[in-house]
Amino acid sequence: MGRKRRPEPPAEERHEAEERRRSEAKRRVEELRDLIDYHNYRYHVLDDPEVSDAEYDELMRELRALEEEFPEFITPDSPTQRVGGAPTELFAPARHRVPMLSLDNAFSWEELSAWGKRVERAVGRQAEFVCELKIDGLAVALTYEDGAYVRGATRGDGYVGDDITANIRTIRSVPMRLRGTGHPKVLEVRGEVYLPIKAFEELNDELRDKGQKTFANPRNAAAGSLRQKDPGVTASRPLRLWCHGVGAVEGRRFQRHSEILDYLKERGLPVDPNVRRVRSLEEVFDYCERWQRSRHSIDYEIDGVVVKVDQIALQEELGATSHAPRWAIAYKFPPEERTTLLREIGVHTGRTGMVTPFAFLEPVFVGGVTVSTATLHNEDEVKRKDVREGDTVIVRRAGDVIPEVVGPVLSKRPPNAKPWKFPKKCPSCGVALVRKGAYWFCPNKAGCPSQNIEWLFSFASRGAMDIDSLGYKTGIQLIEMGWVKDPADIYSLTREQLAQLPGFKEKKIEKLLTATLASKDRPIWRLLVALNIRHVGWHVAQVLARALPSVGRLKKARLEEIEAVEGIGPEIAQSVYEWFHDKENLRLLEKLRKAGVRMEDEEPEPLPEGPLTGKTVVITGGLVSMSRSEAEQAAREAGARVASSVSKKTDFVVVGENPGSKYDRARQLGVETIDEQDFLKRLKG
Repeated sequence: MGRKRRPEPPAEERHEAEERRRSEAKRRVEELRDLIDYHNYRYHVLDDPEVSDAEYDELMRELRALEEEFPEFITPDSPTQRVGGAPTELFAPARHRVPMLSLDNAFSWEELSAWGKRVERAVGRQAEFVCELKIDGLAVALTYEDGAYVRGATRGDGYVGDDITANIRTIRSVPMRLRGTGHPKVLEVRGEVYLPIKAFEELNDELRDKGQKTFANPRNAAAGSLRQKDPGVTASRPLRLWCHGVGAVEGRRFQRHSEILDYLKERGLPVDPNVRRVRSLEEVFDYCERWQRSRHSIDYEIDGVVVKVDQIALQEELGATSHAPRWAIAYKFPPEERTTLLREIGVHTGRTGMVTPFAFLEPVFVGGVTVSTATLHNEDEVKRKDVREGDTVIVRRAGDVIPEVVGPVLSKRPPNAKPWKFPKKCPSCGVALVRKGAYWFCPNKAGCPSQNIEWLFSFASRGAMDIDSLGYKTGIQLIEMGWVKDPADIYSLTREQLAQLPGFKEKKIEKLLTATLASKDRPIWRLLVALNIRHVGWHVAQVLARALPSVGRLKKARLEEIEAVEGIGPEIAQSVYEWFHDKENLRLLEKLRKAGVRMEDEEPEPLPEGPLTGKTVVITGGLVSMSRSEAEQAAREAGARVASSVSKKTDFVVVGENPGSKYDRARQLGVETIDEQDFLKRLKG
């Protein structure tokens, strides 16, 4: 006989057992969260872990298992909720209770000293200061209510930013609940999200291996990682945070800025340990000078020092302008220069056929990145600087500017170093080069692999025909397979062909074909950008499209007619005229027309009317909230004319990070200069 089945316990007994299990699970969940938060604090804030990675992972596994069994115990501040999460559709706007103002800049000791003296004159006594390293990252505001994290936002225009609450949650150095008790009802913490330099280099290596676009610098990488629609992508990147102040606070008063920083540290928020409180301007100068020399001794990018008046009462007395507090200033380090070995001078054929010389360098860390190549511009520039293979050279890089070779260190020149000679043939296809002005060109447009790859990538880029999924790596594959010889061939690609490419599954094939079809109906100005006409970018293309809104009219236009278009000079007009009278180009246009690509606008796009109508604007330096080209486009859409140089006719200059000579020129001419936040406000009117 089989064993007798044990009778089930009475329902009441089962219920009591379940309640005990639930109670024990709830207690353990709370215990695990406290433990994990503590170890996160030790690891990510103090950089002093007490447990191994394996032990930490085991705690996380246990917590996840309990939350899966009892989903009613999951809370927004649980450590398990940091990673992943459903992708959001769009970032909602997040209004700051207290505006996130920018800072005025000092680019010299004289300017920093003048600011300090103004402060002391205004308050009538000697002020004390707090010096903080100016982290080159993305400004954010974190809101805590009764100690619990409830919202994260970007700075945006200083008044309204993007709501990135879910993405901030994935940053492990950000506590979901503040340490201690007796928290303010509302505490808005201001800080800078950044990516450590080593993590930035590893991320770029990973993107490069995947054939994806890399980031120019750690700041761009941090901003791009934090603005992901999918928090899971943000979670995969080791972002960090340094907190440097507060905005809105309800239920707590502070007497000094240094007291605020100490309070944030006590509550488990990460504060840069290199912050110093000083008692005089001389000590401020010493701090700035020391960090200007040793800025690379830390694993994150800094581009200056932020100096703040320490006493809150004096801050309130000094007040603020419409865009910046008078009680703080950012001293900006000068552009970095380093010396390194110039191993070899090479040349590269670009999408227009222009052959550009560049330097292969012994890798050197400068301006926040490791530089191994730098532009040499053209043959005349190489001769003028007299740089030679084997030279020790000075390399400069500031912000997003392409690294350049400033010149040789003649005292270190090897005795056998010979003047460099420009090659006579294209390095890609071997065809004899042709000189036009200061530049050499490869005339073999149809048969030059380098031109074809660069042109295809440019044609499909976001600023031109905007064909999503057609990146550099895919373009190379299509050309190597022999399916694409010019951009018009993109429109002949079949599902069967794409299925033969490595990594192309049905979803990716469908995405590329859909994007290709959609690109056929782009406005005429986008086609003009995509056609690879020298000197024709966004602005020139839009000016041309308004005046001559069809390919047919551009083909028939006389040189004088093109030159008469307002904003088109003789050099641009000549380039456009020659392009539309080249037989190879006309054949390409016919292929595009037969493929169904739009060749005319139904009516010219009207000149935009907006808050900047009639203004002439120049933009210099790197911006945080958008790229330079996006800023120029935004200014045009607001009605402005965007100029490439500063003159007396310029209405104002937008000054970003690490501005160039345009900033100096504006100051010489007395032209108004504004920062990024002021620019964003003016765009809105």
